[in-house]
Amino acid sequence: MITLPPLGLGTAPIGGLFREVTEQDAAATVEAAVREGVTYFDTAPRYGHGLAEERLGRTVRAAGVADPVISTKTGWLLRPGEKVVTDWTERGIRESLESSLERLQRSFVDILYLHDPDDYPEEVRRTAYPAVRRLRDEGLVGAIGFGMNHSGPLAAYVAEFDVDVVLIAGRFSLLDHDALGTLLPLCRRRGTAVVVGGVFNTGLLADPHPGAMFDYRPVPGEVLARAERCRAICAEFGVPLSAAAIQFPFLHPAVRSVVVGCRSAAEVTGNAESLRLEIPPELWHRLAGAGFVPPELLEA
Repeated sequence: MITLPPLGLGTAPIGGLFREVTEQDAAATVEAAVREGVTYFDTAPRYGHGLAEERLGRTVRAAGVADPVISTKTGWLLRPGEKVVTDWTERGIRESLESSLERLQRSFVDILYLHDPDDYPEEVRRTAYPAVRRLRDEGLVGAIGFGMNHSGPLAAYVAEFDVDVVLIAGRFSLLDHDALGTLLPLCRRRGTAVVVGGVFNTGLLADPHPGAMFDYRPVPGEVLARAERCRAICAEFGVPLSAAAIQFPFLHPAVRSVVVGCRSAAEVTGNAESLRLEIPPELWHRLAGAGFVPPELLEA
């Protein structure tokens, strides 16, 4: 069974998600994570067309992290001109991993996720899953799983295949409980580790304001109002909304780690502080009463 630290650094932002990040700021972000004791780093070739992996590889090595936990993803190949193509064949899976290892300056990654294979169940069944399983058997990766944004297709893969870990993004947050329906109970029964990404739903729960992003799009008015209501309830207890958002997934026993994307050292420090903050049980019950926390999570 894979061991995961509670907090991981997501590297999509240092790959330039939504806006460019300088080389200096990217390095400072990873260095701040190391100072805060973060040892889990999640990346993917598609983050900045390889840039996130390159920056992570350089900075982690320079920081002298003895034994980082690194996850990357496969199923998509980078091509010139910022082009990305799907390739779920064994040859494609191996080419993707080999390129990632080169950018990361490593000979091994701890976790390899099949990245967003929502629409490719036959390809996964026929070639992609057998390929990553062989990579695990060969010792090139430590654990295998799926990294996806939709909990229904992800639950179907967990039910069919023997995987070590899954990453579900955006579907288990204070504003979205979709993963609780099938995915999380299934992972608990099967002993599959769960990593939760997107706890801020693309930034909204970090700082609710007009024009904030929600699930990769500008936030609708009614969703913004819900986020502001959630923040107001947290404020009654002296708790920042970001702290409740980061700690919320751990209310479910299947969740082992939360991965948060950061683009600056200040964001890393703030997120680490949010994870350490003690949250009174009364706040969770208050949020449950307002519909932000499923009551069943508080019954244990």
